[in-house]
Amino acid sequence: MMPNDGPSTGWRHWAKANFLTGLVALAPVVITGYVLWYVFTTVDAWLSAALVGIPWLTWQGKPLPGVGFVTVLLIILLTGVVARNVAGFQFLRFWDRQLNRIPMVRGIYRAVKQISQAFFGGTRSVFQAVVLVPFPTRGIYAVGFLTSDAPREVCNKTGQDLVSVFLPTSPNPTSGYLIMVPRAEVTRVEMTVEEAMKLVISGGTVLPPEAESGADGVTERAQSNAG
Repeated sequence: MMPNDGPSTGWRHWAKANFLTGLVALAPVVITGYVLWYVFTTVDAWLSAALVGIPWLTWQGKPLPGVGFVTVLLIILLTGVVARNVAGFQFLRFWDRQLNRIPMVRGIYRAVKQISQAFFGGTRSVFQAVVLVPFPTRGIYAVGFLTSDAPREVCNKTGQDLVSVFLPTSPNPTSGYLIMVPRAEVTRVEMTVEEAMKLVISGGTVLPPEAESGADGVTERAQSNAG
């Protein structure tokens, strides 16, 4: 005769359910806090070493905590203020032209500039639209960002009308693949770049508001078809 383990099983279910709920609730807070702490300490340590010789920024020979991080924020804000007036814009434009003339630096500079505009540039994004493309094979779709038409030489040599699509990796969207897809195989979706980024970073768990009801309908149809 099997022993009665009802209370023990109930306790395990209770503990498991509450543990998972607590994990889901705490994970975003803890991970966000860790990322902010890592960025703060890294930037602070990097710049504090350069400020250690300034007496009013040190205490007993050591840099004050947070001085480096605050200095970086002030530099970023000051650069933004300068860039928003005519003289500052012309100055930054001058350095932009100079960097674009240096062969090896030019490629890195342009890539970083375009990525920065994509993620922080507001309405002036290099991502034209959120799209679905068959990847890595037909019948499977990946979320991507339409960036531009493919280079003319590529279109001529393939004999196809191609577009360039950036496919971000999950959960780190700063890396990914550049693929060139026939225009006819690209499906545009009514989703903003921000919503698509959330979808990618969350691994598909954070859906746009309009997509939640649609996903429920697809699930119900799939279950009915399976039945």
